[in-house]
Amino acid sequence: MKTVLNKFSRNLTENEDQPGSRAMLHAIGLDEKTIKLPQIGIASAGYAGNPCNMHLNDLAAIVAANMPSVGLTGLTFNTIGVSDAIGMGTQGMNFSLPSRDLIADCIETVVNGQWYDGLITVMGCDKNMPGAAIAMGRLNRPSLMIYGGSIHSGRHKGEKINILSTFEAYGAKVAGLIDKDELDAIIRHACPGAGACGGMYTANTMSSSIEALGLSLPYSSSNPAISAEKKQECVAATAAIRHLLELDLKPRDIVTRRSLENALVVVMALGGSTNAVLHYLAIAQAFHLPLSLDDFQYISNHTPLIADLKPSGKYLMEDVHDCGGTPAILKILLDEGLLDGNCLTVTGKTLRANLEEIAPWDNTLNILSPVHNPLKSSGHIQILYGNIATQGAVAKITGKEGLFFEGKAKVFDSEDETVAAVKQGLISKGNVIVIRFVGPKGGPGMPEMLKVTAAIMGAGLGKEVALITDGRFSGGTHGFVVGHICPEAFDGGLIALLKDGDLLTIDIRKQRIDANISAAELDKRRAAWRQPAPKFTQGVLSKYVQLVSSASTGCITDGKTTS
Repeated sequence: MKTVLNKFSRNLTENEDQPGSRAMLHAIGLDEKTIKLPQIGIASAGYAGNPCNMHLNDLAAIVAANMPSVGLTGLTFNTIGVSDAIGMGTQGMNFSLPSRDLIADCIETVVNGQWYDGLITVMGCDKNMPGAAIAMGRLNRPSLMIYGGSIHSGRHKGEKINILSTFEAYGAKVAGLIDKDELDAIIRHACPGAGACGGMYTANTMSSSIEALGLSLPYSSSNPAISAEKKQECVAATAAIRHLLELDLKPRDIVTRRSLENALVVVMALGGSTNAVLHYLAIAQAFHLPLSLDDFQYISNHTPLIADLKPSGKYLMEDVHDCGGTPAILKILLDEGLLDGNCLTVTGKTLRANLEEIAPWDNTLNILSPVHNPLKSSGHIQILYGNIATQGAVAKITGKEGLFFEGKAKVFDSEDETVAAVKQGLISKGNVIVIRFVGPKGGPGMPEMLKVTAAIMGAGLGKEVALITDGRFSGGTHGFVVGHICPEAFDGGLIALLKDGDLLTIDIRKQRIDANISAAELDKRRAAWRQPAPKFTQGVLSKYVQLVSSASTGCITDGKTTS
């Protein structure tokens, strides 16, 4: 029996009871023939204010222009985006993580409301991609994702630089290691044009792992933003979505427990962002699949870190592209038995079949270490528990930071206070910096702490202090850092009770994070503690506080039980 390709849009276009629907569709240019073609929503996160997104509408236009050649009607719509790098260190960062769920809501709303038969998403920055993936899981209509691609590196004094260089240069300026002219020169040259931040930060972590997950075409994550390959990918996506319609192959057929594990293996092997923990917990929930913090630890325990990529390493995604692209890395991981090659992908073929004919990896630059002799024998993401984090916390330990830290707490209730303390030289060797009331509810929005971690690195304190927070970290963060502490301070977690001078212990080998405080003293402090008033009482952040679950369950907002 032939598959009906317009199974959703025909409820409007072939329904005599819907004359208004057809009239409106004729108004946008559809004739008696094209109105009956399958309709594909093309969701673009394009907007002018961010290099990660500034070119996405152009890519979406290529997709739309090529839809008629495969017998489809492409209808473009937009969703929102928030630039993490622009908002970093300001109240704008409070809106970043909430934007993920708003993006998912927008895409779900339009595709359902307009009865589209399939979906292509054109996404660029950090929260765009998980937001799109969450929407795909909810909708479960033939779908694929196009990643907008990475920015090319900038140049300063003959060296490659990128967005992280500016944050660390700021720290160096604060520490008196460089002057204002040097800082300004780095800022001017760090970002030469369109594309997402080029290291293995959150955007490239999500794009690479989503390719392994099976929701994007091969090479999508490594094709640069401004490249002929990226434009060709947009053309290829039209034939791919047609094929998905013919197969009736839907996202929940592709995203399974095994393909989720493939995605997490790639996160660990490439040294990806801790934000992947939040996002994959939420993606799994949208696909009705079980996933917990302990699953991340299990994958981390069994996956070696092999890629020397920024922020802790040397190379950028443009270097990955030059050496063979993401599929060549996936082929190595597959051949080593770290990936399940039987998982389906948006090509309609298995991951193994996709990788059979790809060119081998060229390791001239030594980006990758052999699996049998890795940079680190297990993954860099570590899940910690202890009296500070009874519901879990997430650490990013690449091996350069050490595995144990004990020191006296230096407690702050905001990132701004912490940055000011770094600037004033108030942070000492051996301190454990505590930044609290920046969690999903307390922030609200769980802002990233890149400004302060970059300032610490730039000031030369990266190996001298540790930092813990109920907030989260940018993919650009490195150093001895622990985030996502649950319960968060706003909910009365022990982190809310810490004081300057408390002795804190972080033991990666034991996967523990503890405050050495007597039970009697904790009881005394808890009795005196009062929950602060919410920082926002109306608008999107007020709604977010009321809906959001804890970081340990992915900060989801779709009505599931919150904690």
